[in-house]
Amino acid sequence: MVRLFKHYIPHAVLLLGLLDFALLLLAGDLAWQFRAAQIGTDVGPLLGRLMPLVGFSVTTLAALIAVGVYGPDALRSMRFACARLMVGVSLAILALALLDFVLPGLTYWRSTLLYAMVLAIGLLVANRLVTGGLLGTSAFRRRILVLGAGERAKRLKLMAERPESGFSIVGYVSMADSQPAVPEAIARSSIADLSAHVANLGASEVVMALEERRNALPLKDLLRVKTAGVHVNEFTSFMERETGRVDLDTLNPSWLIYSDGFSSGRAFTKVAKRGFDILASGLLLLLTFPVILLFAAIVKLDSKGPAFFRQKRVGLYGQPFELVKLRSMRTDAEKDGAKWAQKNDARVTRVGAFIRKVRIDELPQVWTVLMGHMSFVGPRPEVPTFVDALEQELPYYAERHMVKPGITGWAQINFPYGASVEDSRQKLEYDLYYAKNYTPFLDLLIMLQTLRVVLWPEGAR
Repeated sequence: MVRLFKHYIPHAVLLLGLLDFALLLLAGDLAWQFRAAQIGTDVGPLLGRLMPLVGFSVTTLAALIAVGVYGPDALRSMRFACARLMVGVSLAILALALLDFVLPGLTYWRSTLLYAMVLAIGLLVANRLVTGGLLGTSAFRRRILVLGAGERAKRLKLMAERPESGFSIVGYVSMADSQPAVPEAIARSSIADLSAHVANLGASEVVMALEERRNALPLKDLLRVKTAGVHVNEFTSFMERETGRVDLDTLNPSWLIYSDGFSSGRAFTKVAKRGFDILASGLLLLLTFPVILLFAAIVKLDSKGPAFFRQKRVGLYGQPFELVKLRSMRTDAEKDGAKWAQKNDARVTRVGAFIRKVRIDELPQVWTVLMGHMSFVGPRPEVPTFVDALEQELPYYAERHMVKPGITGWAQINFPYGASVEDSRQKLEYDLYYAKNYTPFLDLLIMLQTLRVVLWPEGAR
């Protein structure tokens, strides 16, 4: 994987994205040349149209990221990839056509955009057909040797067997005399030189998956492997990189303390994030205010009670604040106290089911962002009752409050709506990853992929 602004991107995804960008430039240029030939206009020098071509390519690539074209499902299913490609390219073309309508003659010709859309879809699909074979043969998977043969090694084995996995395991070395959970593991005592064994297997990385590290670290072996140029990784760090979440099962305080991350308190980052929140929330309120008013009236007509739902939530550093949303449940929904939302929840009104599905009920939260209680991106703010209970059940739950809560977040785009303690545990793993690895780049990635969640609302409740 390549680490970009603290976030890991698989080599296969990065390669595919770079090839797509080059092909989008080609599609845009071919479309312009075809249109110029149609109307008998001189094509002109490439430098003269370079900026519009880059603008077309960047906009389309952003739309592709937003609809999940580079997710694991898209990389292993051509049908899935083609469907997302058509949606992503179409959204980009609509956005650029709107720009051409607002600024006629200064941006893009809509006729050229139509040709570019057809060419782009064709070239991007062809790219996946050509590179699909390479990706399917595991050419881009890293070769991993696992030190350990217990339950942690077994977890890695199951991960490696998944089609979307970015690594393959070339061997296991049992470091203990106990019965291994991975039968094919080779006993360390039967390997004369571990460094030579790693080289013979062609492993590019060694992962320590020891069940008990105290007085068990093979320091001499690891030193020789490391000095031979092979990357050595610890289990928790490896899991964080591969899954995009912090593994609570193996997490300990020393790892959190000594690992890099948790830099969201830096002055520049904090100011930049707040500046973006103010500008974006102000603009979004202006654009969506008529929509909020319209659905507020519909909510009032649909069921008795106020149009807006107000509830106390836990924010930054555990401080309470009032959250405002369009009401989607009956007014007596919490007469017996706060409860987890369930699938086909009987408390949800007819209009409420619709506004939840398309996320319109979230729009009034933009006001909370403008007031500074929330951010656009961050962990989901929870009810104080739930927080008190979850802090007792889940270790490190309080650490998620070290960043502002958000309308959308890393957990929201990677995991369905949480409706139990176990769901909250898994979402906490994503929240800790975000709190630890926050950068403006990660925020941008989350906001782009939020569109995917809106278009394909698998987890809405």
